[in-house]
Amino acid sequence: MTYSAADTPVWLALFIAFFILVGAGLALIGAIGFAKLPTFYERIHAPTLSTSWGTGGIMTASILFFSVAGGRLIVHEVLIGVFITVTTPVTLMLLARAALYRDRFEKNPDVPLRSGQVEP
Repeated sequence: MTYSAADTPVWLALFIAFFILVGAGLALIGAIGFAKLPTFYERIHAPTLSTSWGTGGIMTASILFFSVAGGRLIVHEVLIGVFITVTTPVTLMLLARAALYRDRFEKNPDVPLRSGQVEP
């Protein structure tokens, strides 16, 4: 039996549309934050949150649609969400530490201070 998007019940289509819009909106907020924030250290924060939460919304919509379309619970999208949720913060920390090391080595005056360090 083939299943098309037109066969989706209206109540389910509304839930799916809600989660897609929330996920896309969060991804858009992260992209705008990435483009508008002035420094690298401020810029790396916005996309990490939007990536995790935006992916969660789109992943939830995908699970709902394909579970109904397939007639059984489909959850492979959860693996995508887990990988993104685990790798995004780790990537953020590695990028931030590399930039911080580089900026301190080059004695950049705009670099954040070490914990407990006071300005000279």
